[in-house]
Amino acid sequence: QVQLVESGGGLAQPGGSLRLSCAASGFTFSNYAMSWARQAPGKGLEWVSGIYSNSSDTYYADSVKGRFTISRDNAKNTLYLQMNSLKPEDTARYYCAKAKGTIVVLSTTWIIEYDYWGQGTQVTVSS
Repeated sequence: QVQLVESGGGLAQPGGSLRLSCAASGFTFSNYAMSWARQAPGKGLEWVSGIYSNSSDTYYADSVKGRFTISRDNAKNTLYLQMNSLKPEDTARYYCAKAKGTIVVLSTTWIIEYDYWGQGTQVTVSS
C-alpha cells in the first residue's frame, strides 16, 4: 500500500531553517509528481510547492517563493523541502502528497489532483 511519511519538522527561530523529508513507498515514486501542502491552526489547507516526476519543473506558492526549495531523489524514493528564512507565518503542519500524474497541476481545485497524503509533520516558527 502507498505510504508517505514526513519527518524533519520541529521548532525553529524566525530566520532559521528546517529541512523536511517525505519517504515514499508502495508505488513507483519516479512516475509521479509530488507536492507539499500545509495547514496552519484555524486555516484551510494551502498548497506550498510541487515538483514534476523527473524534477524538470518546480513550482512555489508566492508566500514561500525564494525561501523554500523543493527537490526529490528518485533513487531514494524521497521528497524534500528545504525551508530557509522561516517566518512565524510558516507555522503549520506540513504534508506531502502524491499526484495522480507526472506533472504538477496548478489550479484552484489543486487538491483533487492528489490521491495520497502523509500524516504530516509540525513546523513551529517562534522566538
